[in-house]
Amino acid sequence: MIRAVIFDIDNTLYSYDNCHKQAWNALCEYAQRSFSMDAQQFAACHDAAAEILMRRLGGACAAMHDRLLRYQVLLEENGLGLEHALPMSELYWGTLIAAAKPSPGISDCLTALKAGGCILGIGTNMTIDYQLKKLEALHLLQYFDFVVSSEETQAEKPSPRLFAHCACKAGVPAEQCLYVGDNLKNDIMGARNAGMQAVWYCTDDEAVQGHSEFARISHFDQLLKLVLV
Repeated sequence: MIRAVIFDIDNTLYSYDNCHKQAWNALCEYAQRSFSMDAQQFAACHDAAAEILMRRLGGACAAMHDRLLRYQVLLEENGLGLEHALPMSELYWGTLIAAAKPSPGISDCLTALKAGGCILGIGTNMTIDYQLKKLEALHLLQYFDFVVSSEETQAEKPSPRLFAHCACKAGVPAEQCLYVGDNLKNDIMGARNAGMQAVWYCTDDEAVQGHSEFARISHFDQLLKLVLV
């Protein structure tokens, strides 16, 4: 019996890939105007800053997703003015969030799950600030009973620690939780290794080839058939 359904956010509740592309293009235009860097030069500086930050942090953690911290390092390493850090972060996130649209069928799905008595939660990597802003912009925040972030747990998916905290907040055993996400390693295997049931949200039929062992949905009305039985 499934009593709680827990969702990933990025590339599950909305298309992060599409929104990131728009935000990245806006950032590249900013770099061209402000630093006379073309997109290739800026990408190289950005990647180098991300690697430096990862070394300083000592591995994967919520802070590695912090764009402001990443841009701070980028500006310092390239002798550029730190006054650009905040505008760059605001530009990236502002563009991404403005472009975000709910995945098809997700609002109706959440409404039906809620009406069916399911506890609804979020289990996500990243810092909590922009994850909540995304949910608010998507008009989905009101559906959820709790949110668990890797910032709160100090553990990134696929760590069992994050999933265990989700089950704890839901107030039900892990085996009565269903996790829904797009990433096979972080979401699906992570949830299963933590004792949860899991459903892979994947709209690309070609991507599922060779992965038939995983329960999969391509539209959220299919989730209802798995949960509300």
